[in-house]
Amino acid sequence: MTKKSKIDHYTDKEALDFHINGKSGKIEVISSKSLTTKRDLSLAYSPGVAAPVKAISKNPDASYDYTSKGNLVAVISNGSAILGLGNLGSLASKPVMEGKAVLFKRFADIDSIDIEVDSSDTDEIVNTIRNIAGTFGGINLEDIAAPACFIIEQKLREVLDIPVFHDDQHGTAIITTAALINALDISKKKIHKAKIVINGAGASAIACANLFKLSGVKNENLVMCDRKGVIYKGREKVDQFKSAFALETKLRTLEDAMKGADVFLGLSAKDVVTKQMVKSMGKNPIIFACANPDPEIKPELIDEVRSDAIVATGRSDYPNQVNNLIGFPYIFRGALDVRAKIINDEMKMAAAKAIALLAREEVPDEVVAAYGGERPKFGKRYIIPSTFDPRLISVIPAAVAEAAIKSGAARKKIDNFEDYKDKLTNRLDPSMSIMQGINSKVRKNPKRVIFAEGEDESMLKAAIEFGKNKLGTPIVIGNEKRVKETLNKVGLDENYKIKIVNSTDKEKREKYSKYLYKKLQRTGQLERDVDRLVRNDRIAFGASMLACKDADAMVTGNIRHYAASVEKLKHVCSARKGEPIFGLTMIVFKGRTVLVADTNVQDFPSSERLVEVAKSCVRVSRLFGFEPKVAFLSHSTFGKPISRNTKHVREAIEILKSKDVDFDFDGEMQPDVALNPIYKEIYPFSKIVGNANILIMPALHSAAISTKLMKSFGGAKLIGPLLIGLDQPIEVAPLRSTTSDILNLASIAAYSADVIDYDKN
Repeated sequence: MTKKSKIDHYTDKEALDFHINGKSGKIEVISSKSLTTKRDLSLAYSPGVAAPVKAISKNPDASYDYTSKGNLVAVISNGSAILGLGNLGSLASKPVMEGKAVLFKRFADIDSIDIEVDSSDTDEIVNTIRNIAGTFGGINLEDIAAPACFIIEQKLREVLDIPVFHDDQHGTAIITTAALINALDISKKKIHKAKIVINGAGASAIACANLFKLSGVKNENLVMCDRKGVIYKGREKVDQFKSAFALETKLRTLEDAMKGADVFLGLSAKDVVTKQMVKSMGKNPIIFACANPDPEIKPELIDEVRSDAIVATGRSDYPNQVNNLIGFPYIFRGALDVRAKIINDEMKMAAAKAIALLAREEVPDEVVAAYGGERPKFGKRYIIPSTFDPRLISVIPAAVAEAAIKSGAARKKIDNFEDYKDKLTNRLDPSMSIMQGINSKVRKNPKRVIFAEGEDESMLKAAIEFGKNKLGTPIVIGNEKRVKETLNKVGLDENYKIKIVNSTDKEKREKYSKYLYKKLQRTGQLERDVDRLVRNDRIAFGASMLACKDADAMVTGNIRHYAASVEKLKHVCSARKGEPIFGLTMIVFKGRTVLVADTNVQDFPSSERLVEVAKSCVRVSRLFGFEPKVAFLSHSTFGKPISRNTKHVREAIEILKSKDVDFDFDGEMQPDVALNPIYKEIYPFSKIVGNANILIMPALHSAAISTKLMKSFGGAKLIGPLLIGLDQPIEVAPLRSTTSDILNLASIAAYSADVIDYDKN
C-alpha cells in the first residue's frame, strides 16, 4: 500500500488516527433494551433469559422473535482479494469488513458483525461458516478471490437456510443490470438484440453476465474477454466458470469484439479501452467503464470521439456511478424482513428493476440538494439513482420482499406493502448528503478560500482537504513556522505546498489597512488603530483580504466562541442590503432536512426581524434546492395556550399575511405539529402542519438548545450554523469544530460566493 494514492483525500496518518481515536475500530455493541435497574438485568440475563431459551428449544424459528438473529448479518472474508490490494490475509481484511458492517447499519439499520476466517481451504471456510450460521439471519461474503468465492457460495447455499450473498458478484451485477435496463431504454435498443462486450472475467463480471442473460441478453450476443482476449470455444486453459461463456467466434481481441458493439462493460483495468475502440462501436453506444480507482477509459476521452454515448463508471466524480451501496443494504433488508431462505434470481431481478424504475421518477428535495440544487432527470447523465436517494430504503426492500414471497423463498409474509414501506421510511433514511451537491458545484468553479486560523490543527486539516478535494485553493493565515509545525503534527512534510499568508507581508497589510480605514474612518477609528487591527486580528486581515478581491471566501472561528467571531467580523463587514445577520443550522435526520433559525446571533427577535429571517431562510432553502415550507414555532399551537411570550410570533404571521410573498408559511405551532404528518388530521386547514422544512424559532436560546440536543442525543447531522446576511461569503465555525465541519463550512462559503452577488450590497 502506498503512502498516498492519486485519489486519496487524506494521509495514511489521518486514516490511522480515524480508526484508533476513541474506541479502536468502527463498530461496537449497544444494548437494545434498557439495563438501568436490577430488574432489567434479571430480565436480560439470569433468571429471565431462561424463558426465551425454552421457547427457542421448542421452536427454533422463535429465535427470530426473541433474539437479534432476524436483523443480524455476518460479513465474512478470508482476505484473499481485499479491495484493490490483493491477498493480504484475513486479519488485514478486518478494517474493510468493519466498514461493510457500518454501511449495513448506516443505510438499512441492519446489525452486522465482521468475521475473518484465516484459511484458503474452501471446505474449511464452508464448514466454519456453516457451524456459526445459526447466529445470523444472513451471510455477506466479501473480498474472497475467484474461483473460491463461487465454490464457497454455492456450497453454503446448498447447506444453509438463510441468504448467502457474495456482494462483489451479485451486488455489482444488480446495479449494473439496472443501469443497463435504463441505458437501453434511453438509446431505444432492445435487450434481446443488444451486442454486449464484457472485459474482465472475475467474480463480478461473471455475475453480471449471468444476470444480463436472465434479463434477456442472448448467449450469442455476449462476448467475454479476459487478459488474454476473447473467451472462445477451443481456447486452452480456460476454467469451468469462464468456459460457460465461451463462444463459437472468430473474434480474438478486445479491439475485435468492440467493433459494432452496443454495450461495453469493463470490470478489469485502467486504460485498456482506446478512443479508436469507442469510435468503432455501434450507434448510441453504452459504455460502463467500472474499473476502480481508474476506469478502462476516462469519460472525457469518450466525449472527444462520441457525443451519443451513455457512460457510467465506478467513481463518484462522474455521472452514473455504479455503486454497490445502492443495492446490498436494501436487498438484505428485504430478505431479512420476510425471513428469506435464499436470495434467488427472482429477488435479484426485482431489485434491479426497482432501481431502474426509481431513476425514472421525479427526484425528491434531498437528491436535488445532493446534485447541487439541480433536479436530475432520467436521461444519459442520470440512469442510476443517487446513493443518497431517500426512497431506496423503501423501494428496494419492498421489491425484494415481494419477490421472495412470490418465489417461495420467504418464511414470513407481508400483508400490506404500503404499511411496510412506511415503516421502512420511518426506520431509517440515508438522505444525508447536502454537501455532495454543494461540492460538485464548487468543483466546477473552484474558489480561493481563506482559513483564518491556519495554525489550528482542525482548521489546517480542513484547508488541506479543501485543496485535495479539488474545491479550490486554500489560503491559511498564520505564522509560517507554527503552520509548518502543525503540518508535521498531522503527518505531512513541513514543505507541503499550501499557501500561507500573514500580516508580515507589508504590501498586503498596507493595502488592507487602507481599505479598512476608508470604511471605518467615519466611525471614530484612527488610521493607526485600523493598522493595528489588520496587523493583530486574523479575522480583520482575512475579511479585508476578501473585500479587496485577493480571495473569494473565508471560514473562521473554531478557537473562539461564535459570538466573538461574529463581533470581530462586524468591524470589517456589514449586513447585506435588506437582510438581517443570523445563524441558520441545517438538521439532517431520518430522511428529512430542516433549516432552523436563528441559532446563533440575536437573543430575542422582534416580530419584524422574524419576518426578515423567514424571508432570508426561503432564499437560502431555494439555493439548496428545497421548496420552502415555513413554520413559526412556539410552545403553543394556533393560540393555544395563549402566552405573552408568543405575541411576537403571532405578530410576525400577521405581518407576512399582509405581504405578497411567494412561499407557504403558518404558525404559531409546536415543533411536533410542524414536523409530524399525524397532525394533518387535526389541522387540515394548514399547508404547513406536518410538512415544514424551515423552522423559525421564537428566540435564540430555544433554537440553540433544540439543535444541540438533536445533535447530542437525537443522532442528527448538523451542518452549520451558516452565517446568513453578511455582505461577504464568510462562515464561522463554532468552537472546537471537527475537520469535517470546517470543511463543510468552507465549501458552503465557496458555494455562496458563486450563487450570491455580494457586489450589489
